[in-house]
Amino acid sequence: MRTETAPDQTPTRLADYAAPDWLIDRVSLVFDLAPSATRVRTTIAFRRNGAGPADLVLHGRKLTLVSAEVDGADVMPHAETTSEELRLPAAHIPGDSFPWTCEIEIDPAANTELEGLYQSKGMYCTQCEAEGFRKITYYPDRPDVMTIFDVRIEADIIDCPVLLSNGNPTAQGRLPGGRHFAEWHDPHPKPSYLFALVAGDLVSHDDTFTTASGRDVDLKIYVRKGDEAKCAYAMDALKRSMRWDEEAYGREYDLDLFMIVAVDDFNMGAMENKGLNIFNSKYVLASPETATDRDYELIEAIIAHEYFHNWTGNRITCRDWFQLCLKEGLTVFRDQQFSGDMRSHAVHRIGEVRQLRARQFREDAGPLAHPVRPQEYIEINNFYTATVYEKGAEVIRMLHTLIGAEAYRRGTDLYFERHDGQACTIEDWLKVFEDATGRDLSQFALWYHQAGTPRVTATEDWDETDGVYRLTLRQEVPDTPGQTEKRPHVIPVAVGFIGPDGEELMTTEVLELTREEQVFRFSSLPARPVPSLLRGFSAPVILERETTAQERALLLAHDTDPFNRAEAGRRFGIDVALDVMAGGDIPAAWTEALGRVLTDESADPAFRALVVGAPGEEDLAAEIAGRGDPVDPSAIHGAVKRMRTTLASALAGPLAATYAAMMVGGPYKPDAADAGRRALRNTCLSLMMAADSADAHAAAEAQFDSADNMTDQMAALATLTNNEAPGAESRLSAFYDQWQNDTLVIDKWLMLQASAPATDALDRVKDLTEHPAFDWKNPNKFRSLIGGFAMANPVRFHAEDGEGYTFFADWLLKMDAINPQTAARMAGGFETWRRYTEDRQQAMRAEMKRMVAEESLSKNTREILERTLGP
Repeated sequence: MRTETAPDQTPTRLADYAAPDWLIDRVSLVFDLAPSATRVRTTIAFRRNGAGPADLVLHGRKLTLVSAEVDGADVMPHAETTSEELRLPAAHIPGDSFPWTCEIEIDPAANTELEGLYQSKGMYCTQCEAEGFRKITYYPDRPDVMTIFDVRIEADIIDCPVLLSNGNPTAQGRLPGGRHFAEWHDPHPKPSYLFALVAGDLVSHDDTFTTASGRDVDLKIYVRKGDEAKCAYAMDALKRSMRWDEEAYGREYDLDLFMIVAVDDFNMGAMENKGLNIFNSKYVLASPETATDRDYELIEAIIAHEYFHNWTGNRITCRDWFQLCLKEGLTVFRDQQFSGDMRSHAVHRIGEVRQLRARQFREDAGPLAHPVRPQEYIEINNFYTATVYEKGAEVIRMLHTLIGAEAYRRGTDLYFERHDGQACTIEDWLKVFEDATGRDLSQFALWYHQAGTPRVTATEDWDETDGVYRLTLRQEVPDTPGQTEKRPHVIPVAVGFIGPDGEELMTTEVLELTREEQVFRFSSLPARPVPSLLRGFSAPVILERETTAQERALLLAHDTDPFNRAEAGRRFGIDVALDVMAGGDIPAAWTEALGRVLTDESADPAFRALVVGAPGEEDLAAEIAGRGDPVDPSAIHGAVKRMRTTLASALAGPLAATYAAMMVGGPYKPDAADAGRRALRNTCLSLMMAADSADAHAAAEAQFDSADNMTDQMAALATLTNNEAPGAESRLSAFYDQWQNDTLVIDKWLMLQASAPATDALDRVKDLTEHPAFDWKNPNKFRSLIGGFAMANPVRFHAEDGEGYTFFADWLLKMDAINPQTAARMAGGFETWRRYTEDRQQAMRAEMKRMVAEESLSKNTREILERTLGP
């Protein structure tokens, strides 16, 4: 065997896509599990795809090759290997079809990257998306090579009594030497990234589901012993997801068994492997005592998301990784629809847009901007981004808005009928809607090709004589790295009109903005309207329109669109904060407007909780940066703190009354109604504490001491800690003593302290890195403490001395050495460096350059940092 050095790393480009030279009819995998020396025996039936000779190129990383044969002949003398692949020249390939067999050895116990096959606290687990399967065996590890998998797992029966893989179980039995085996068959062709294996000492929480056609499906959630009682909500969410997908999309589950496994060490939230979903434990395990309302909400959404992938991702997958948004954007939209149906569409939509603005708009405005479908990448794991996921979902939502629910359903039905079992592209997706509706979507497709957040400017003209209102909309798509001179998008702008006395003059109408500038005319109006623009956030754009405080207050009080009612409050608060930062006062109109929302008993408590308060510090930073001004996090923090104090004083009576009125009695329920009441109650408590009154301190301490659920206990602890209240330290200690043996709860404890804006925050975080509760090699722990400080504590992370940047960079380098994927994703904490004051820019730039200078830096983290630094 000739060994070559690894080639230089060059970008993979969409334009260079070529169909695979070889396809696979079937693959058989035999795993002989051992912590440091697992053997994998692979048999693959290859078939030529196309005419002419072609080398056999198989991907492989960190594999020890024991043997390899083609049609029974040893290929070791002829194969060429690098650190990334094994290549068998065409001259040594016998014909158009042949069997390939190989045996390799891998070390799961030493796999700290958590990709491929690794161990998590003694349990064997896999993570193969995007390119982890090549760390298991030599294989054409690309999503357009789909085949049927047969798997046999052999392991010690004491250490691994449970042996799981994709599909349906076909055999099991004992082996000599205290070992046993299990065999699995997946009848549905799949790419290698959907392969999964789990083996360990697990117990299952079981249930069944009867499909629309009357088939019974066994459902199993596997967890470590002791966690069985925390699976009920996840199981309930799974069953509701299965029923919803049948009713909303006509999609029925297709195997006899569906399994979920909870894993403590996991780089992501969850993975949709066919029939065997693997989840980060935090998105499965829940009890009222250990999980917050937000945890329950995320479990529901992520269970649904991964289940929905069974059709939008598994049965129909991506042709190549540039089409990642085909499965992720669509499935995010589907889980958003589901969550809205389960809870409140209005409240859920407000939350979605807040997340979009905080993560994806920031991405679009910085050096890491890229289209929903990128054109090239160096490391595909770096493109599991907010743009691909959240903006990808917004593109699907806009399509739904433009063509309507009925046409959208016709299109998705055609998509499943036409492409079941295929690896597809964005063009395939759009074509089914063109065929279903007769509509030309070529301009709409620009949403997939052009990066950046469009800005829509609205101006208006009112002719009182004729009652004619003219709305002029102008769009501009900003330049982004590698893209200039953008073409106009198709932008659905949902519009309604509110009259001067709060009456609705026009219900929602969807305008289609397709040119750089368009004028829309509305006649026979009885009075000049106040426009309610972009209702429901009908497009992921930045809307610019000159408004007055009186208009904001009118919309906040009377807009019939819940999203825009909340948006009026958000914009009002941002305007006030900017005035405060410029030396102005806080107008009584703002506190009065929020007071009306707080006491509006006709409104959903969850909605009131979202609206009542000061603007977020990240929201303000984005607004200031968007205006081209340098961001000073200390000034922002001071303005927000002053606004909260003023609001607390002005609304002291209503806040206390609402806090008392929102008490939830009876046993804990994670449903939307009770969760909304707790959210409003805890919002009131947080604001009451801003006034620094003895009553507020007493209320927070009493709530912590008497709480029978994690939502109220954590809310009280956060209120005390964030305000450096006298009772904070003793209760932080009490919380740790109570929950030190529950790793997921301790993650909350770490995150709370890392994100608290105390003046000694960095010193506290440094101390916590030495705490026995902090296992830095666990991604959840690392994200909670190191990520919590860098990404959720802007005033202290961006302290003028720059020490926060040095601390963060040091820990990223440490993590990069063992888990590049986690380090690269966390490196996004530096992505907005150009928005800050000059001294902060220089300090962040110096730390990134120091990291890039490290020769051992992974290509994952290097790509993120070099793109962030720019030319």
